[in-house]
This record gives sequence, structure tokens and C-alpha cells, in this order.
Amino acid sequence: PDELKGNMKIKSVTPRPPRKPRLERAASLDEKSWRRWRRFRTSQESLTDPNETSSSNGSLQEAALGPPLRGRAGPCHQSFQQNSLHSSPDALEGSPVGKSRGGTSDLGKRASEISSAFGGLLRGKAFAGGKPRLSQIMPARPLPPMELNVASHTLRTANRIDSDCMDYRHYSQHRFGRVSSSLSDTRLHGNGMVYDSCSTDSMKSTFSLLTPIRSKDVRDRSYLEGSLLANGALLGAEELSRYFPDRTIGIFVATWNMQGQKVCAHLDDFLLPTDPDYAQDMYVIGVQEGCPDRREWEIRLQETLGPHYVMLFSAAHGVLYMSVFIRRDLIWFCSEVEYATVTTRIVSQIKTKGALGICFTFFGTSFLFITSHFTSGDSKVNERKLDYNKTIQALTLPKNVPDTNPYRSSSSDVTARFDEVFWFGDFNFRLNKDRETVDSILKQNPETDVSKLLAYDQLISEMSRGSIFKGFQEADIHFRPSYKFDIGKDSYDTTSKQRTPSYTDRVVYRSRYRDDIHAVKYSSCPVIRTSDHRPVFALFRVKVRPGRDNIPLAAGQFDRELYLIGIKRRITKELQKRQEQKDQKSSSVCSIS
Repeated sequence: PDELKGNMKIKSVTPRPPRKPRLERAASLDEKSWRRWRRFRTSQESLTDPNETSSSNGSLQEAALGPPLRGRAGPCHQSFQQNSLHSSPDALEGSPVGKSRGGTSDLGKRASEISSAFGGLLRGKAFAGGKPRLSQIMPARPLPPMELNVASHTLRTANRIDSDCMDYRHYSQHRFGRVSSSLSDTRLHGNGMVYDSCSTDSMKSTFSLLTPIRSKDVRDRSYLEGSLLANGALLGAEELSRYFPDRTIGIFVATWNMQGQKVCAHLDDFLLPTDPDYAQDMYVIGVQEGCPDRREWEIRLQETLGPHYVMLFSAAHGVLYMSVFIRRDLIWFCSEVEYATVTTRIVSQIKTKGALGICFTFFGTSFLFITSHFTSGDSKVNERKLDYNKTIQALTLPKNVPDTNPYRSSSSDVTARFDEVFWFGDFNFRLNKDRETVDSILKQNPETDVSKLLAYDQLISEMSRGSIFKGFQEADIHFRPSYKFDIGKDSYDTTSKQRTPSYTDRVVYRSRYRDDIHAVKYSSCPVIRTSDHRPVFALFRVKVRPGRDNIPLAAGQFDRELYLIGIKRRITKELQKRQEQKDQKSSSVCSIS
């Protein structure tokens, strides 16, 4: 400093404008990749330990920054700080201030050191092949275990029909630990959700049960291929296996003679029995002598089944009602629904006797559901057989939906034109035995042993002869007769007529292919006592085959208005129930001794 002051006193310096600095040369691809790698490496080290710094990082920082120069900086020195270290040293020579401060010697050495270090990195093993070799990223914490069992809690919750699956939100947060709806790449790595060989751009969501769809498959998709094995066909084998790996669906079929009474308070025991752990994929309910308000009956069905199901179709023939509900995920695989009716009692103004048929195709399997109310009377077996023959000849189905196997069809029998047929209703077949004998058998044997009663059953006798329901089967019966009860009681008819208890309400089935239909359960619902008939239901496992996309599709059509009304009523009742429980807990009861 003393020497500098002396020189300044002896010779005055006339400031000159600095030379125009040269433009910085463009960085090469290797330099850009190196810088990118350094930023990534620095951020990775700062994430693992903020206080720990690698030797290479520290040396580069020291070389780049260096000790700050003391004193007042000249304009040339300011321009040097703004420019790159690779600029020409001629700009330093043009400034006397730069010469006096030794910029040519010290700063030149630092620039050469940085250049040599940079060249060494470029020639190092880290850049073999022109690409940086990144270190393996390991999860910060162990990944959550995956449940390989198909009956996991998530799937069980999806099939449950409870109070809107209230515990699923809490379970999913506890199970998967999802913090936010949007996660950055850093948070994904920090939460242990990304493997070292997986890209976050193509990562499948951990919280969805849906199978991911590739963009390539969407581009190649054609819904009118008409081929069973077409890639991406809506009704093809690939889509069928995705929804039903074993290619079987669960169907609930029920029949109930309501005797024109109002709908009972609760239908849970009827539609959702406790024996099977899971709800079924399809619900078909046929009613004879239905309640006066048919719409109210359908609303009650929707309310009971809940938001997982939608009503695909419903039809009526006088007081004969039939409703078809299906899981809302499966409505896209159904064809257009068609129906037809047959009247067997012409003289009656009110159509109480007859048949109602509904048919559609699901994937590549055609279904026909028929509900009937045959002629009543203990001895009118021939009349009931005539009702059956008229029904199979007069039902004009299918109409527009093509037959899946026309070579095995019959123009004189509607049941031969479909793959799977379910016929249910009040067939009115009785027991050929007096009331006293039947009562004694019911008292002697337990409820599940009814083999002695079935020996007198008219329907079983006629089916064994082949005079009715040709080709049909019926599951084994292990329940008490469903007719005739005193309304509101569990006792059979105590009126003056003393009608004999009988199995009038039945469910039979047939298939084009052997072993396509497997009966899982066949029972009645004794807790519903609003009619003189008990509801009868059956659970089936039915095999489904892939189909072609050239059939008229329903395209997701369902009764939207009914769905909204049923769900709204379901929520309203649940809120009222909670409020009642809350009021009951807050109320106090005084007891007087």
C-alpha cells in the first residue's frame, strides 16, 4: 500500500475507457452436461446432509469464488467479475489498475487451475460415453408392503354395501400415507415411492386399482373391429380378462309375490344376505302382484343397493314388475336391452297372470330373464303347463340384438335362443298332500331337511317327466315352503280355507353350454312378513365369454334420475339416524324408585 501511494504521488494516472469485452464463447455439450451433473450432485448432497460438502465441490467453490479483493474496484475489475473466467487476459492488460493489483498473475493462475480441473473432469470416468453416471437413488424409507391377495381390504371395501364405506378414507391415509394430491419428484423419492429403475413420468399411481392404459393402445383401439381377439376391443377377451380374470360373474335372482302390499321398511335382508361376503355383480328382481306405486319400489331397490349399482332396465306388465341392476363399472359392456310380454288370462281387465321377459348381451354372452305368474289352484296343473307353453312360443325375443349362436336356436322356444336363461316367479305349483300331513312333516324335521315334502311337489314331478321347463334345472331346496303365511306372522294359513303350505315361488335356469351356471345359494327370506308369500332368491356364478363390438351397445345408459333420488334418500336417512343417536346420547333419563 505504501508503494502504491508513492507511485500515485509521483505519476498521475489518466483513466481510459475499458476495451469492449469479448463475447463469452458458447458452452459445449459436455460442459452443459457437466454443469447439470454438478447441480444435481450438489442438490443430492444437500438433501442427505446439509453440513457435509465433498472435496471436489469445495475446491471448485474456492477456485470459482476466491478471496475477495480489498480496496476500491476499478471499472475494468468490475467487468472482469461480470464476465466468464474464460475471457481473454488482454482485457486485463489494458487497465493499469489491473496491472497494479497483479490481476495477470494471480487471476490467470486461478483460471488455469479451473480449466485444468474442468478438463480432468471431462476426461474422467464419470463421463464415459459422454453421459454422467449417476449414483443409485435409494428410498429414504422402506416401501409399503403390497397385498398380493385379491381379497385385500381395498377390494373388500369396494364390494361392500355399507354406510358408503366410511372407513375407506381413513384406511387409505393410514395405509399408504398420502400427504398431498400433487407430489413433486423430490417428494416422491423422499417418500420411497420411486424405484431406482423407474421414471416418475411413467409411474403408475399407487392409489388406483384401475389398470393403466398406454397411449399406443388408445391409438390402435377400434370399437367396431368385430373380432373376438382384436387388441383393445371393448367386448373382447382382453377387456373381459381385465374385469373378470376367471370369466365368471355373480348374479342375484329373486322373486316375490307382494300381494299388492306396500313396500316393507327394510330390504337389506332380502337383497344383501349375510351368508356371502361379497355383493353380486348383477341383481334381477321379479315381482308378482306388485305394490301400487311401482316407482317407489324401484327407488327402494336403488336406495338399498347404494351408489355402486345403477338400474340398467325395468319393465312392467300389469302388476308384473322386473328390474335389472348392475354394477356401474359394467354398464359399458351391455348391449341394448329388449323386453316382451305375454298375457295368459285374457278375460281379466287387470293383468295379474302372464309373463315378462328381458334380454340383453353382456360381453359375448346373451341373457334372458323371465318372470311369470301362472294359474293358481291346487289341481290346475294342466293350466299351468299351458301357461308355460304359451310363454315360450309368444315371447318375441330377441328383436335387434343378434343371436350369439343361431345354429342352436329354435323358432318355437324362446329359451333356446339365448346362452343363459333364468325363469323365476310364482309358478303356483303345490304339494299333493293334505294340510295335516304337511304340518306333521314340518314339525318332525328341521328346517333344512325338507326332502319328505319335496316328494309331493308338483313341479319336481312334472319336470322329471319333461312336460314343463324342458332343459331347465333347479338348485337343491333347503328352506321351508314360501306359501301361504298369515300376514305379519310366521305361521301358515290359519283361516277357514287352511291352504296347504307349498313351494309356489321358484327359480329355475338353463344354459346352452354345460356347467356354465353354478348355483351358489337357494333360499328364502323369512324376516319379510308383509305378504302371504316369502321372497325367494338364488345366487349364481355364470361363465361369460368374450364378444364382438358389432352389436348395438347400450353405451352406459341407465336410469340417472332414479340413481340420484335413491342416493339422496340413502344419505338423508343416514344423517337422520346419526342425529337420533346423537340426541339419544345427549338426553338424560330420570328413574323414579
